[in-house]
Amino acid sequence: MQHDVLPHPATPAAPTPGPSARRSHIALGVRDSFSAGLGIFPLGIALGLLIVQAGLPWWLAPALSLAAFAGSLELLLVGMMAAVTPLAAVALTVFVVNFRHVFYAFSFPLHLVRHPAAKAYAVYAMIDEAYAVNASLPERERSAPRLLAMQIACETYWVGGGLVGVALGAALPAPIKGLEFALCALFTVLTLDAFRSRKELPSLLLAGASATVALVLTPGMAMFTALLVFVGLLLVRHLTTARGAADA
Repeated sequence: MQHDVLPHPATPAAPTPGPSARRSHIALGVRDSFSAGLGIFPLGIALGLLIVQAGLPWWLAPALSLAAFAGSLELLLVGMMAAVTPLAAVALTVFVVNFRHVFYAFSFPLHLVRHPAAKAYAVYAMIDEAYAVNASLPERERSAPRLLAMQIACETYWVGGGLVGVALGAALPAPIKGLEFALCALFTVLTLDAFRSRKELPSLLLAGASATVALVLTPGMAMFTALLVFVGLLLVRHLTTARGAADA
């Protein structure tokens, strides 16, 4: 006897929020960006000041911020441009510094964004701060309007801070020292904030161990090595945890 085979129902897509809910999510996204903006805006000012102090044209601040939108990379590029670094060295630096974004894509909720143009922007604006802010949100509270609003707000802080920094640099009579530490301070704050919200002591310890190994073994490429070691340690931890749960 022949049986009819019914097709499996397709997985229902996430419901699209109505206009009122969308506005609410956008407001939440802008509010989410405030904590990161406290670090992004001063860091943008530091970028603008460095550009002016390096003798580069003022328009390089908004141009870099829109073309690259990667704080750590832009701060490095300013010094490399001022020193007329060879293009091959610039390309290698860009690859090494931004290689970490490949790992961000594994857990960043790009699946929430449906429109191709919006998804492309979400990928472009997937900076460290946006990843850290989104990681602290519960899964059920995430949405495309909230994510995109947070990313747009972060870029606004960055571009605006760069323009303010350019204006300050043109007005100040003497250069300001120690601006490079602003990036390190921002990453420290983001790490502490993520640890406080997630209570992930093992991940924090693994990250510290990875950085230590990288600084000892490959000080010239510490960030790249630390990322690879950290991913390896996370995979080992995941496999160990999954095996323990299966045996329980």
